[in-house]
Amino acid sequence: MTAVKTNEKPGTRAVLSSYRASAYKFREVLDLIRGRDIKTAKEILAGLERDVAGVISKLLDSAIANAVNNDHISADELYVASCYADEGPTMKRFRARARGRAGALRKRTSHVTVIVARMDEDQLKVVRSKRDAEEANRRARRVARTRGSAAAKKVAEEASVDVADMVSASPEPIIEVEETEVPETEAAVAEEDAVEVVDEEAGVKEEASGVTDEAVSGGSTESEEEGK
Repeated sequence: MTAVKTNEKPGTRAVLSSYRASAYKFREVLDLIRGRDIKTAKEILAGLERDVAGVISKLLDSAIANAVNNDHISADELYVASCYADEGPTMKRFRARARGRAGALRKRTSHVTVIVARMDEDQLKVVRSKRDAEEANRRARRVARTRGSAAAKKVAEEASVDVADMVSASPEPIIEVEETEVPETEAAVAEEDAVEVVDEEAGVKEEASGVTDEAVSGGSTESEEEGK
C-alpha cells in the first residue's frame, strides 16, 4: 500500500506562488512546524528571526481562515497536516565582470503550500489535557503570587504596629549635659588683659575730658560776671 503523497493529503490549504526566495530557505522553516498544532506552530514561527518565517506565518493564518470560514472547523482543533515548498521559475540575469566577461545571476522563486486539517480524537484529548494543565499551572502561579503579596502586606502591617507600640510605650530619654570648665590658654589670658588695659585707658580719658569741661564752664561764668 502506497502512502499518500505530500501534496495530496486531505485538508484545507493555502498556496503562495512565485515568491522571490529560494525553496531551501522555506524548507528549513517548514520542517519545524510540520505536524504541530496551530498554537505551537505560531509560537515557533514567532520565535524565529528569519524573513521567510513571517511569510509562512501569514500563509498559515490564511489556511486557518479558509478552514474556519469554508469548512466550519474550529481553529483550536487544527494542526499543520502538510507543508512544502517547490521551486518556481528562475530569472536569469548577469553582472558585468572584468575583461568583458559576464557573471551569471539566478533569482530563485518558490511556490509554498500549507495544509491544515482537523486532529483526530486521540490527538484532541492529548492537546486539550496539555492545555488544561498549562492553564491550571498559570492559575496556580497567579493565585500564589496574589496570596504571597497579600501575606507580605499583612506581615508588614503587623511589624509597623509592633514598632509603633514599642515607641509609644518607651519613655522619652532625658539627656543631661554637664557643664565643663574650658581651660584658658595663654593667648586668651593675654587678650583679656589687653581688653582690661584698654578699658582703663578709656576711663582715664573720660575723667580728663570731664575736668576740662568743668574748667571751661567755670571760666565762662567768671568772664560773664566781670562784664556785668
